[in-house]
Amino acid sequence: MVDAYFQPILYAFIAFPLAAALFTLPFFMYQYRRYGYIHVVRAITLYSCLLYLMNAYFLVILPFPSSRHNAALAGGDMQLVPFQFVSDFLKETSVSLEHPTTYMHIFRERAFWQVMFNIVLTVPFGMLLRYYFHRGWLSAMCWSFLLSLSFEITQWTGIYGIYDHAYRIFDVDDLICNTFGGMIGFLIAAWISEHLPNVRQLDARVDRSKRRVTYTRRGIAFLIDNMLCSMLLSILSALDIPLSFWVATGLYFMLLTYAMNGLTPGKWIVRIRLVSDRTNEQETKRRLPLHALIVRYGLLYWGFFGLERVLNLPFAQSYPSRLEAIVYLIILFVLNAGFFLHLVTRFFRKGSLMFYEQWSRTSHQIMWPDMLSTNPESPD
Repeated sequence: MVDAYFQPILYAFIAFPLAAALFTLPFFMYQYRRYGYIHVVRAITLYSCLLYLMNAYFLVILPFPSSRHNAALAGGDMQLVPFQFVSDFLKETSVSLEHPTTYMHIFRERAFWQVMFNIVLTVPFGMLLRYYFHRGWLSAMCWSFLLSLSFEITQWTGIYGIYDHAYRIFDVDDLICNTFGGMIGFLIAAWISEHLPNVRQLDARVDRSKRRVTYTRRGIAFLIDNMLCSMLLSILSALDIPLSFWVATGLYFMLLTYAMNGLTPGKWIVRIRLVSDRTNEQETKRRLPLHALIVRYGLLYWGFFGLERVLNLPFAQSYPSRLEAIVYLIILFVLNAGFFLHLVTRFFRKGSLMFYEQWSRTSHQIMWPDMLSTNPESPD
């Protein structure tokens, strides 16, 4: 029986790094947008929540049937009689109330461990609902029930049609036990919360506007903006616009950023904006000079990325000679290696700027409304 639980947990831990990697980008986007920074307690709690949910679902859905075309369950695929597990336990148990020496046999009963598993499965969920999400008892009970319902529906539908038939029954007793386990976790969280940081007070003394703009934050904005710019580039290429790459980057990173006064969609999401180093604190609302944006993004996109694009054209349009190919590859290697080393040295040196920032005399500034920095928000 232990192996039946150990294997799904092992698979959940193996799959967790991939799930965490997929979770990281939306997590960072939301955290920067809502809270203005990444708090270690909040991050640990939410990644632990992800790991818990993966373990819970793996325990419920594994092992899979040997074939997608599985046979229907012989005894039916639904059990809708509440507390049927009590009757099943009394039929199977070797425990006798008249013989105390048999009381310990309960820990060897399959029916007993099945019930305990369904209760314990949702205890952490109830704890998270109260500690992090600050749900009341009625809300916690409803969410615990809905989580259990998702377990049962997933099994009953053969993982939503992947398998021809249900490979485990829809059991109303599981709903009862899972919901009960969630409420036990809700009660335990009342004691645990006294020994953990108060989630609602994590941001009470944080001045977000004074925090340093990290390269992680900038990198997220960079990814979002480049995805959107790539969509614009695809449209311009489809329209056969000459020099579509230079036109697209000019429109997006220069004209759009100028029109939005230092903002792009990516920067807006993570709450940062470009400012000129020549603008003092009393002049922060003054429009960012267009020439500063042309220098900044001209060096980065028309210069560095544009040169890369030109050097790659011979490989895409024709077959250069071996000597030409070697020359192009050496130049590309030196160009990318130099940019990478430049980025790494700036990444680990606080307050340092990239070359295109220094030449354009622009930098990033956190954009955080005063009303949000003075009123701590509750977790979602």
